[in-house]
Amino acid sequence: MGFDLAARLAERRAASLYRQRPLLQSPQGPEVVVDGQPLLAFCNNDYLGLANHPEVIAAWQRGAERWGVGGGASHLVIGHSGPHHELELALAEFTGRPRALLFTTGYMANLGAVTALVGQGDSVLQDRLNHASLLDAGLLSGARFGRYLHNDAASLASRLAKAQGDTLVVTDGVFSMDGDSADLPALAEACRARGAWLMVDDAHGFGTLGRNGGGVVEHFGLGMDDVPVLVGTLGKAFGTAGAFVAGSEALIETLVQFARPYIYTTSQPPALACATLKSLELLRHEHWRREHLAALIAQFRAGAERIGLQLMASDTPIQPIVLGDAARAVALSQWLRTRGLMVSAIRPPTVPAGSARLRVTLSAAHSAEQVARLLEALAEGYALLGPEHG
Repeated sequence: MGFDLAARLAERRAASLYRQRPLLQSPQGPEVVVDGQPLLAFCNNDYLGLANHPEVIAAWQRGAERWGVGGGASHLVIGHSGPHHELELALAEFTGRPRALLFTTGYMANLGAVTALVGQGDSVLQDRLNHASLLDAGLLSGARFGRYLHNDAASLASRLAKAQGDTLVVTDGVFSMDGDSADLPALAEACRARGAWLMVDDAHGFGTLGRNGGGVVEHFGLGMDDVPVLVGTLGKAFGTAGAFVAGSEALIETLVQFARPYIYTTSQPPALACATLKSLELLRHEHWRREHLAALIAQFRAGAERIGLQLMASDTPIQPIVLGDAARAVALSQWLRTRGLMVSAIRPPTVPAGSARLRVTLSAAHSAEQVARLLEALAEGYALLGPEHG
């Protein structure tokens, strides 16, 4: 008797689903050193190229000199420092909402928001392709949990008709493995018709979508009445770490009182908030970053189409190449690495069975020449793999 962990691990390895951690030995960026090998990387979420920006680094250093390193306590004890408060005010202004609340990670923000808003006797409805943190939050809330067809407002409406109690509808803003954006106007309309609240986790939309980088809600011209609960992470386009929830005064006070992942954890380092304030400033004022990124996305999609790669309907920096079979996705990823390129293979259970893929992510820090190099290698590797297997 006992746990047969070795058998579980062997089964995963046999199915080409075994995961290993690459060791990054350089700062984040397009050109990295991983496991001792110099590589051109197309697999991080540093969409605006701010993770190693000298001004962001300098803001961190000045913050550490002024505020020290550790948060020291939870926000509700003595861990809510000046930079935390200043960043919350800036994020509220950025999103056009009365208040914002900092969380240590995006996972914690999602868990905190969902579990504070719904519980037993309520309903939570989620897109089938939502991020794991959102799905986990729905299950942990104790509310009646349902999933609607991906990005399908009609499917959501039929689920809403059967919902009980207070109902929270939850969706990603940009789906992290497919790269497509949620149809927020249609989802918001379905929610309004049934008196439900819509929560959007725009982890991958902030900084990249919208005229000012305000994300998918700004992109569609929606407001707080349409999307009462807005979540964003700071470790992607912002280039730092942490997350936030933005919304009404009543929403944020409810989270302060009832969101356990907020209440029972130490605050992030104050210096990190200083760094994020600088990255927010760069995100808002350096519009060329989004313009350059949009040009790279167009370049990649046009080149991939010429090669005959199976892309998904994405106009975001996330550009998945669907290969179907997990072993083939791993093989092409490994072949690209022999050519000095790093592109991650994404396999079940992260994505549905039969939809294994290479997840190409583009950054404003990439050059057109680097994207051309990726396309050239993909053309060669895909030809060796055999297009009939795409």
